[in-house]
Amino acid sequence: MHTIYQLNADDLDLRILESIKAQFKHKEIEIVVAERDETEYLLSTPENRDALLKAVDDVEAGRNLITPDQERFR
Repeated sequence: MHTIYQLNADDLDLRILESIKAQFKHKEIEIVVAERDETEYLLSTPENRDALLKAVDDVEAGRNLITPDQERFR
């Protein structure tokens, strides 16, 4: 079995450890900790990459920009 947990380090607590223990009861496990690169994930598929690069191009060119009604945030 293979499971990936993605969470902020500040959210680590005993509940996550208990969850892992319950899921892999009586099994040898390996725990690997790595910092996640969100940019790598966003560029991981051609569709995501194209959409992200188009959005960056739109922002740089001032196209397709949406400005929310600022009154709602006061």
